Amino acid sequence: MTNNTQMIPAWIDNRLQPVEKLEVHERGLRHPAVSVFVMRRQEMLIQRRALSKYHTPGLWANTCCTHPQWGENPADCAIRRLKEELGIIGLFPARRDTIEYRAEVGGGLTEHEVVELFVVEAGDDLRIAPNPDEVMETCWVGIYDLAAEIARHPDRFTPWMRIYMQDHRDRIFGSLSVS
Repeated sequence: MTNNTQMIPAWIDNRLQPVEKLEVHERGLRHPAVSVFVMRRQEMLIQRRALSKYHTPGLWANTCCTHPQWGENPADCAIRRLKEELGIIGLFPARRDTIEYRAEVGGGLTEHEVVELFVVEAGDDLRIAPNPDEVMETCWVGIYDLAAEIARHPDRFTPWMRIYMQDHRDRIFGSLSVS
């Protein structure tokens, strides 16, 4: 199970300070985050979060997302989480952009994230070995189909996935973006 007591950076009094992850979400503190989008042509690898996750369990999200550890470089964090969540090694995502969002994620918890967005193209031979403590299911989905599915069934997706696809498609996918 994920360690909810780990220390992550959060802004308090306009400076980054180490704060326990659960406290960050209970207080809705603004904090750094990383989101990775593994692409295979116009398809994205998405994951369904494990039921043991302390917020948004069982909902679909982008390939992986997390919070950098105190002092961790966001690019290194992206590579680490691909391995920890999905067993993916040998991919080196490129930083695409930074966005900020705030969303209620249930149970009195709030994500207020400043997210470094990373995108990487994978080959057809990509090996995936999901960690069952993190991920219950994965699938490749066309971004056009994903946008339509989110519009039809938003309750099946994490708040951040809805925000990414509705408000930041162009910033993430560039020329692949959905109209």
